[in-house]
Amino acid sequence: MSSNKQKRTPAAPTPAPGPAGPRPRRLTAAAVLTGLEGLALAALGVYMLVDGLAGSPDSPQQAEMGGITVIVLALLPLISARGLWLRRRWSRGPSLITQIVALPVAWTLINGGGALLAGGVVLAVVAFVVLGLLVNPTATEALGIGPREDA
Repeated sequence: MSSNKQKRTPAAPTPAPGPAGPRPRRLTAAAVLTGLEGLALAALGVYMLVDGLAGSPDSPQQAEMGGITVIVLALLPLISARGLWLRRRWSRGPSLITQIVALPVAWTLINGGGALLAGGVVLAVVAFVVLGLLVNPTATEALGIGPREDA
């Protein structure tokens, strides 16, 4: 007699379900804007890295290390944007931190004048808009964050 034992492959773990219902437009906008900030930061990091490797900066090592650092820092808004898109509760905190950190950077760019002024204004506006979107009750409910119940 032959035994017909079938080897069972373990099922892939299912991702933690997010809150039900469609993603609110406010949360979608926050995710997209946070993702764009991350992409802009990554592009700046790549530019700095390439300039350090192929260009002629004052300090190639400093430009290369700065580029790598900025690329790594770009991961925070990119990961939090993905979390917001997927309606993960944890993603709100990193996105809020990204916006709060962006405000002093925007202020520095604005004070730099010239072409930096426009970049600083855009960054400040985006940071304030995303902050507003993320503290909105619609977004917090969509992420499964409810009011605190004090006992």
